[in-house]
Amino acid sequence: MLRTKGTKISSRAPRLLVAALALLAVAVTLPLSGAQAKQKNKKNQPTTGRIEVSTQPGGYPITIDGQPAGETTDYVRAIELEPGTHTVEILFPNNTRWSQVFNILPGRKNCIALNYRPRTIDIPAVPVSPCPYPVNVTAPATVNDGDIVTFTADVGYQGQSALNYTWTVSPPAARILSGVGTPTITVDSSGLGNRRVTAILVVDDGSGDRSCRQTAQASTGISALPNITPPKRFDEFPSVAFDDDKARLDNLAIELQNNPGATGYVVAYGGRNSRAGEADRMGRRAVEYLSTTRGISRDRIIFINGGYREANSFELWIVPQGAEPPRPTPTLSPEQVRPAPASRRNRRD
Repeated sequence: MLRTKGTKISSRAPRLLVAALALLAVAVTLPLSGAQAKQKNKKNQPTTGRIEVSTQPGGYPITIDGQPAGETTDYVRAIELEPGTHTVEILFPNNTRWSQVFNILPGRKNCIALNYRPRTIDIPAVPVSPCPYPVNVTAPATVNDGDIVTFTADVGYQGQSALNYTWTVSPPAARILSGVGTPTITVDSSGLGNRRVTAILVVDDGSGDRSCRQTAQASTGISALPNITPPKRFDEFPSVAFDDDKARLDNLAIELQNNPGATGYVVAYGGRNSRAGEADRMGRRAVEYLSTTRGISRDRIIFINGGYREANSFELWIVPQGAEPPRPTPTLSPEQVRPAPASRRNRRD
């Protein structure tokens, strides 16, 4: 205990409550080879990207581009976003905010995992130097080949000087996409399957004091992408009479019997002058025939109402396990459809 002019000054340092945030963030590119990507119809390509958010604990408000987007959960919550830059902000207690700008790409996802943990830090009553100070780098434990990995630094510097952030990543094939000179960087992991990406951060305040130069690092394992066979358009034909449709559906049933792990997709399109609800009737009848007459389990047949084309038609797809389902390719909008009068409708059996 010190005494100065009769006044007691405690040497005990005050205690401040601060928050430590640990971030994990990645993005995924759909697993298409070069040859497959060239063959895939552009209309089947994904049109949106995604962020997947979780916090420990959950229950903190989220805003996207300044608009409320609900609250976080302690399990992964997926939010679909249009391509482009979006600002994601999460508000923690004591007005602690986490904010990051993401470049959303079609068919890719950014995964955000934050840990909020209050802690106390003793601050000297009369600090001589803010150094040394704690530096911690966090990153996902594992991601898939092609994901975007986010490395984030938690720096407990209490000085007034601006900090310098110097990042290096390895192996050399790892490429920093953004964040050079800041506490957060993103790294492209494409082509690094079955390897580890390590990010090393050096932080200094420019004073030249060796204790003010701190180093930390984190590593992420990169998993190789599974070899998934893409979906295959098995057949496509106009629907004129159900007896003709049955022959094409028989071929689909045989293919499903020969590929027990695959799922059959029936995409039905109503015609320009078809009666209302024709695509749904066609699809229900096809599924009923495949399951009741051909003995295919209903959980292996999925019907999709594809919208409208010039005439009633079907697309039949074989989708291997783990592959993305087909996307409908209508050629007419609902506004272009003109159902024929009841007396002229072709009421097929």
